[in-house]
Amino acid sequence: MTEENYQHIYVVIELEEGKLAPVNLEMLGKARRLLDNFNKKYKSDEKVVAILLGYNVKQISKTLIEHGADFVIYADHPKLKDVINTIYTKVIAQIAKDKEIATKISPENAKNFKKPRYMFFGADSIGRHLSSTVLVELESGLASDINKLEISDIKLTHQYKTDGKPVIYEKTLEMYRPDFSGFLWTTILCLDNKNPSIEREYHPQSCSIIPGVFEPIKPDSKRKGEVIQFSPTIDEQDLKIKILSRKIIKSEVDFDRCKAIISFGRGIKDFPEKNIKLIEDLAKQLDAEIGVSLPISKKPFAVSESISSKYMIPDRVIGTSGKKISPMLYVATGISGAMQHVEGMKDSEFVVAINPDENSPIKDECDIFIKGRMEDVIPKLIEEMKKQSLVV
Repeated sequence: MTEENYQHIYVVIELEEGKLAPVNLEMLGKARRLLDNFNKKYKSDEKVVAILLGYNVKQISKTLIEHGADFVIYADHPKLKDVINTIYTKVIAQIAKDKEIATKISPENAKNFKKPRYMFFGADSIGRHLSSTVLVELESGLASDINKLEISDIKLTHQYKTDGKPVIYEKTLEMYRPDFSGFLWTTILCLDNKNPSIEREYHPQSCSIIPGVFEPIKPDSKRKGEVIQFSPTIDEQDLKIKILSRKIIKSEVDFDRCKAIISFGRGIKDFPEKNIKLIEDLAKQLDAEIGVSLPISKKPFAVSESISSKYMIPDRVIGTSGKKISPMLYVATGISGAMQHVEGMKDSEFVVAINPDENSPIKDECDIFIKGRMEDVIPKLIEEMKKQSLVV
């Protein structure tokens, strides 16, 4: 097999009520930066290709090109107005495997084209589902909820993949996400089987990308790109599914409007329910919203359903696997300070940390560090704040 079997980064664009979701421009920005380095390093000329599905959507292509796309492949059809996963999966897979499109993108290298080299999706409610079904259709692997990407050559010796022999995997997409602890990165690779007895290729190397992690590039109205219309084949069987009405449910938590945010982590462990109620009381005093570290969203502690469903949810996660915030006041209680969490709160103007371990990493990230257990510290803070309010 030659390297021309797999080319380009395909970025699947997602619309919200006909408008671009922010993660689309973030993915395009990261794809542009990756591929610029890729082309320079490997002396190649591969492209950033945006896949756009919808109805009356061609005009969006200009924005995608301004933000880094070399090509926009759009499928415009009334049945694509709303996302029906079965139809979208098949149309995206059709585009990904289409040799005619590959020829228009790169005529000199399209002879042996099979599928994209890399493929990006947004890690939201639609993208997580769509990415998994598309990659089943394309018979390759998927890494979900990624927040760091690199392309490199990797030397690997593996009992099954390489039959125990050292092999160089060129142009490998290294996909990173934080592990459950929040302190360590998990590296995910989508590698071909080089072992002759189980030889098989896995492309595209694909992932869903956490919103808010990567910066879009500065839009350039003078950027040149090409727009190609694709006529999809839609199975009559799939048209039996109809969307009668559609309503977008916004995030349960709006951190952007909050001047103060209090977050808690696994430090609640001794008295989970009691400690969360203490944090609620402190939040009321400060007129603050409540956030959590990533492990809390996995519901590691037994608490009442009312508490769990309100606070132990992904919408409240602050960090690279959640949201970036920039409040005037940020209070971190029972949070050790994993780099993934710090990345989400480092733009806060003033940071207070409550932690019994004076050697915890969060100490280096705060303006005031209160050494102590939250069970002891928070009641005293609340008491003092109540006294101050009476004085006023």
